[in-house]
Amino acid sequence: MYAGMTANRAAGATDRAASHNRRVDFRSDTVTQPTEAMREAMARAEVGDDVYGEDPTVIALEAKVAGLMGKEAALYVSSGTQSNLLGVLAHCQRGEEYLIGDVYHVYKSEALGTSVLGGVASYPMKTDANGGLDPEQVLAGIKPDDPHSPMTRLLCLENTVSGRVQSPERIEALAAAAHGAGLKVHLDGARLMNASVKLGKPAAELVRSIDTVSLCLSKGLGAPVGSVLSGPADFIKRARRMRKMVGGGMRQAGMIAAAGLHALEHHVERLADDHANARRLAEGWRRSRA
Repeated sequence: MYAGMTANRAAGATDRAASHNRRVDFRSDTVTQPTEAMREAMARAEVGDDVYGEDPTVIALEAKVAGLMGKEAALYVSSGTQSNLLGVLAHCQRGEEYLIGDVYHVYKSEALGTSVLGGVASYPMKTDANGGLDPEQVLAGIKPDDPHSPMTRLLCLENTVSGRVQSPERIEALAAAAHGAGLKVHLDGARLMNASVKLGKPAAELVRSIDTVSLCLSKGLGAPVGSVLSGPADFIKRARRMRKMVGGGMRQAGMIAAAGLHALEHHVERLADDHANARRLAEGWRRSRA
């Protein structure tokens, strides 16, 4: 008995030490792991060749996201960076320009592929403490019709911005200013569903004034890979051609698309738990520093 008790105590001490030394990875919501139910959905997925437009699970995912965003069509791609790249390139020709917030992902964290690969100029504008822009900045940033300047074609917005939800009213005002000047509007909505849950509003309502939207499935929603670009049918047709051009055509992609479908059907409401946990963590850190 004594030996057994000693062994149990030793095991308990080891467990406590392991618990004390356990590291939790807070780098990003991209390091999540697929759930068992998601893995099962992936294993059961019906597949086909998506380059030929014949993968039924990809088709279902694209229809699902188009419906959620209130858009005509959608395109499944491998990453948010590729989705935004295709979005800008399908809107702009070489030598043209897009306006964007100076801290937004398309400008700051995507290796400026829009310029390197597409020859499209970016014009960064200073964002405020919440990550927002003002309509006056948009209007001031539009270049004159002059051969010395690039032609401004697009406004790129983002929601959320570094975890900060952008108000629907502000997005509407920015889009109205851009549209009034003849520009299109693209939204990097990588974590748009977080904004939707936080505000208690459908995603389609948040992007009703936006022409094209990129939604990431591999961040807070927990899918292992993939983003979806949505917008008008003719725009998505152009983006699909460009996806092939940049090497983004996928074959039996239904196995990963199934994870995205599962995430949209089962993980959106759970974002509220993520928000509560993030707030609890922030408050704990704040108290520890007081």
